[in-house]
Amino acid sequence: MGLDTSRRGFLKGGGTVALGAAALPFLKLMPAHAAGEETVVVVMGQTINSLDLHRTGTNRPSYQVAVNCYDRLVSFGTKTLPDGSLSYDYSTIVPELAESWSVSEDGKVITFKLKPEAVFQDGSKVTAQDVKWSFDRAVSVGGFPTTQMAAGGLLRPDQFAALDEETFTVTLDKPSKLSLPDLAVPVPFVLNATLAKQHVTDADPWAMEYVHKNTIGSGAYKVVRWDPGQQLVYERNDKWTGGPLPGAKRVVLREVPSPATRRALIERGDVQMSWNIPNKDASELDGAVEVYSTPIENAIYVVSLNYQFEPFQDPDVRKAVAYAIPYEEIFQTAAYGRGVPMWGGSGIETIDWPQPSPYAFDLEKAKAHLEKSGFANGFDVPFSIDLGQADWMEPTALLIQEQLAKLGITSTIDKIPGANWRTASLVEKRLPLALETFGGWLNYPCYYFFWAYQEGHLFNSSNYANPEIERLVGETLDLPVAHPDYAPKVKRMFEIAFEDLPRIPLFQPALSVAMNGATGYEYWFHRELDARKLAKG
Repeated sequence: MGLDTSRRGFLKGGGTVALGAAALPFLKLMPAHAAGEETVVVVMGQTINSLDLHRTGTNRPSYQVAVNCYDRLVSFGTKTLPDGSLSYDYSTIVPELAESWSVSEDGKVITFKLKPEAVFQDGSKVTAQDVKWSFDRAVSVGGFPTTQMAAGGLLRPDQFAALDEETFTVTLDKPSKLSLPDLAVPVPFVLNATLAKQHVTDADPWAMEYVHKNTIGSGAYKVVRWDPGQQLVYERNDKWTGGPLPGAKRVVLREVPSPATRRALIERGDVQMSWNIPNKDASELDGAVEVYSTPIENAIYVVSLNYQFEPFQDPDVRKAVAYAIPYEEIFQTAAYGRGVPMWGGSGIETIDWPQPSPYAFDLEKAKAHLEKSGFANGFDVPFSIDLGQADWMEPTALLIQEQLAKLGITSTIDKIPGANWRTASLVEKRLPLALETFGGWLNYPCYYFFWAYQEGHLFNSSNYANPEIERLVGETLDLPVAHPDYAPKVKRMFEIAFEDLPRIPLFQPALSVAMNGATGYEYWFHRELDARKLAKG
């Protein structure tokens, strides 16, 4: 089953939610300038918990600050999809802070020449020394940023050098297909090192506390107001040299937890964009407003089974859960049939990822596996979901809960606020049973496995460890796709993943956005708002 990417290709329906008392806090808190001709107002259901992507515990909605307020050396290009909407172009690397770059014959040294006119938002010149300090920070702070840099072979400060104010080099231990694309993801953003160093302390050598609350970049926007849990206001940086100036002078991002309120606001035209709308709304709003739905590459919604929880250390328990999941009912109820099914696969024939697992709903097989396990009488387990993703997680969890109960597995739904989800699920990895999603930024299966199946890596919420997976990821990560060893090794990873089942695939999702009175939406792999092409109208 393919994913229809046309915003007109999905079900159309009626139904308008009245704008009632729930919207009053939104209207009351809206800045007075939000109604201006150059201001775009966006609503979203999730919370921004930091302005610094490098900070431990920074959640995914916060990544957009790095995109909008900071530059990287390079970026991905833009392409037009068949429906006329815009998308990033993974096949094209374009300048951002760098005006040019070259790669040595052995593929190990990349030399960047910076744009001489590039300046930070305070007017000071962007130098190679700023890039060096920023890269040193990214590979040193630990956690997600450091692991992301490592995916491209960017491991240590001694690999980065500022030869002069406008020349910066990266020296790799070995050539890798991921190195240059890895410089275009949000993580290696460039900070004003001179300003950051004014806020360094012995306890905080990378000015994490200051950057947590302040943007000090050279990007298209700067944050001029942030009320955590309520709103964030971007103001255009007219000194930006990374691309054409955005059409929107201000972008007001309001956090509105209620999907019904967000829907009413976009239908009435009180806001110009509603971000990451529920699948139900995407189906019903299409035609009344502009709805863009784009498949999320290298992404799957999954059930995460934590190997530190004793019952899930038993392979038959894991398979019992896999066979007890009502996949089709989840797909229709939680996804409204939008996306790509990831169950009932007939075998591994390609290296396409994601691809369907061999499991399908079969309660008799589920019971048989549980009876073979050491937990034939069942067990109790909390089933955790992210309230920020409740539109798909809650109905999915309820449907799975119902079937697990038939096996004697009692699961209690544990609703975790969005601001705390990343810490609980990915940093502390303490949730025994949870719904999860991960989309790999660099569109290779080996990259997905690097993040989600390697021991200790951020998106390995299952605390999974397998020596063969560790070896295969290491052998394929830098290997060209055309190498004869690449495909067999990747297929072997798929086999192990489906046998060990730390993550049970459900479906590949789509990202849907509604627009009413704004233009310039562009889909990006990071699934967060890129405001740089937005304009009112």
